[in-house]
Amino acid sequence: MSVLVYTESDNGTFKKGALEVASYAKALANQMNTTVTAVAFNASDVSELGKYGVDKVLNVAHSEGFDANVYADIVKQATEKEGAQVVVLSSSADSKYIAPMLAVNLNAGFASNVVAIPESIAPFTVKRTAFTNKAFNHTEITTDVKIVGVSSNAFGLVEHPASATKEDFSPAITTSNVTVQSVDKATDKVTIADADVVVSGGRGLKGPENWGLVEELADVLGAATACSKPVSDLGWRPHGEHVGQTGKPVASNLYIAIGISGAIQHLAGVNASKVKVVINTDPEAPFFKSADYGIVGDAFEVVPQLIEKLKAFKAQNA
Repeated sequence: MSVLVYTESDNGTFKKGALEVASYAKALANQMNTTVTAVAFNASDVSELGKYGVDKVLNVAHSEGFDANVYADIVKQATEKEGAQVVVLSSSADSKYIAPMLAVNLNAGFASNVVAIPESIAPFTVKRTAFTNKAFNHTEITTDVKIVGVSSNAFGLVEHPASATKEDFSPAITTSNVTVQSVDKATDKVTIADADVVVSGGRGLKGPENWGLVEELADVLGAATACSKPVSDLGWRPHGEHVGQTGKPVASNLYIAIGISGAIQHLAGVNASKVKVVINTDPEAPFFKSADYGIVGDAFEVVPQLIEKLKAFKAQNA
């Protein structure tokens, strides 16, 4: 009776979220006195998963692109093969597509936005965020198989070295009904989903020609860049960088908003970030009520000074 974890990868390289859910699964397996089995796609080297506590990896050779129906069915077959009691996924967009389908396929209860290992195994009770991260609730899952969606950056990466063995897994693969016309990949050094720090800009930057401020600050911090919905709607930045309730959710350790007033939809999508910093000329901007730190000032004056201070700090501590 193992814990099964779905691990996402990109061209064979495991994403940060995959390592976080592996860490979570290991802590849970220790509670349950069992082992961790991972489902991976096209993995060449599974030693990194072993570093975070995975005992066995079921590797699926699958040349087609992501299809939630197909992937959910594959994870279902892996769950049944291993007799897993708990399935752990991340809170990425792909995992959020898979989880409800998997719950239906397995007749399993699903708890999303989980922020800690279960407070109790019997009954199986987990702590989750609620009301767009403004509160917590405690959810009991009573089904035989339980599905847990771990909130990004909630558990962190915890090394627990194990000797992960790789086993080729050849499930029956259903026919995909999705046709991929094109794929646009983000060109950022750090993706929004994996970033510990996100620097985001809004209409306060006045135009795409000023986006260098965001990019330079992000480069100094090793951060991903993002934007508000109006910015992407105006065509200043690609829609892939739009964060918020109607875009990509952000759960970074640090979120810096430059020239973003803080519409409800934007705040709902970034509230899971642990520390939020706002730079805005309007002291009445709604974002200040949700921010941990706020600077009332012109971004064109504040951000260059911030960049210089950060560069100096890094140089002193190099």
